[in-house]
Amino acid sequence: MSELAYVVGVGMTPFGKHLDKSMKALTREAVTQALADAGCAPSQLQMAFFANAAQGHMEGQDMVRGQVALRAMGLEGLPVINVENACASASTAFHLAVAQVRSGAADIVLAVGAEKMFCEDKARTFSVFDGAWDVHDVDAGRRRLLQMGEGVEPPPGSVSAKPYSVFMDIYAAFGRMHMREFGSTQRQFAAVSAKNHRHSVHNPLSQYRQDYSIDEILAAAPITYPLTLPMCSPISDGAAAAIVCNAAGLARLGGAHARAVRVLGIALQGGSDRAASALDQHLVRKAAQRAYEQAGVGPADISVAEVHDATAIGEVIQSEVLGFCEPGAGGVLAERGETTIGGRIPINPSGGLESKGHPIGATGLAQVHELVTQLRGEAGLRQVEGARLALAENGGGLYGVEEAVACITILGR
Repeated sequence: MSELAYVVGVGMTPFGKHLDKSMKALTREAVTQALADAGCAPSQLQMAFFANAAQGHMEGQDMVRGQVALRAMGLEGLPVINVENACASASTAFHLAVAQVRSGAADIVLAVGAEKMFCEDKARTFSVFDGAWDVHDVDAGRRRLLQMGEGVEPPPGSVSAKPYSVFMDIYAAFGRMHMREFGSTQRQFAAVSAKNHRHSVHNPLSQYRQDYSIDEILAAAPITYPLTLPMCSPISDGAAAAIVCNAAGLARLGGAHARAVRVLGIALQGGSDRAASALDQHLVRKAAQRAYEQAGVGPADISVAEVHDATAIGEVIQSEVLGFCEPGAGGVLAERGETTIGGRIPINPSGGLESKGHPIGATGLAQVHELVTQLRGEAGLRQVEGARLALAENGGGLYGVEEAVACITILGR
C-alpha cells in the first residue's frame, strides 16, 4: 500500500541577481532553512534529489552537480540523484522524493533545486534555452510553433531590438493564437501581469516588488507582440528546498506534526503529437486530471494555485487547462479580478515567475514553498484566507506544440 507523504520543511533564498553567491552557497541557504523548518538534523536525511538545468551550460559542471553542492555543506555519504528536466526540474525532483517516501524505500528525503543564470555574457545566458527543444529539428520546430500565431499581425514597433529568449517568440505565438481563436486581448494579458506584480509587493523573496497598473504594463518596453517586458519572467538566480517524509519519518521528527502539509496528488506528464487546437489533449490537462483523481478533488475545490507563468500568456492558458475556467476564458478570468488574492481562485500569490523570478532549476520547489506557506497561514499580507487545498503547475521545455513535460502537485492541510 502506498504510504502517505508530507512536506515538513521548506526553505528558499531570495530570487534575483546573486553574482556574489555560488551554487554551493545558494544550495546551503535553502537546505539549511528547510532542515530548520522541519526540525530535521542533516543525519536524518536518507536521500536527496538535486534539481538543476543550466549549470553544465553556464559553468561546465556536469554529472555530479548535486554531490558537489551538497557535500560542500557537510552532507556526506548521502545518496544523491541529479535531476534535469528543463524548467520542470525542481517539481520532478519533488515528485521523485514523494515517490520515494510513498514506497517506503526511505522515510525522510530532501528535494532541492538551485540555479545560477546571471552572467556578464548575456548571450551565454539566453542560449541556455536553445537546448530545451529538439536541436535536430530547430528550423522546422520554430516554423511549426510560430505558425500558431498567424492571423494576428504584430503592430509596428512591438518587437524588441535587444536580445531575448526564443521562448518568448513561442509564447507570443501562443498568445496570438489565443487572440485569434477566442478574442483575447493584449489588455487581458496585461491584467494577469499587473495582478502578479501587485502580489509580489508583499513577497520578501521576490526578485521584483514593484506594483504596475495595466496601462503601465501596456506602455512598457516591447519584447514581442503581445508581450511587453513586465509580462515576461526575468533571468534569475536562486534555490528552494523541501523536506518530504512518510508517517514513519513524521513520527521520527516529532515536532513537525503540527505544521506538516500532505501531498494529496502528484502527476508527471509528457507531451504528445496533438494538434495545436486540441487543448483537451494538452499535457497539463492530462496531468491535472490524474492529480485531481488521486486527491479526490476537482478544480472548484482548489483554494490557491501557483502556475508556470513564464509569461502572462502562460498563466491564461494554464488557468484554462487546469479547469479553473472554460477554454478561452482565462483572460476574462484575470480581467474580472477572479485570480487575485480575495478572488474566486487566487493564482500566483507569490508574484509568479513574472515577479518572483525564474531560476529554472529551482522554480517548481519555489512553488511548493509558497503553497506550503499559504496552507500554514503564514503568508502575511499575501495570505489567501482559509486556504485548504493548493495546486502547483510547473512545465518545462518545448516539443511539438506544447511543453515537453509538466508536473501537477496538489497539497492540503
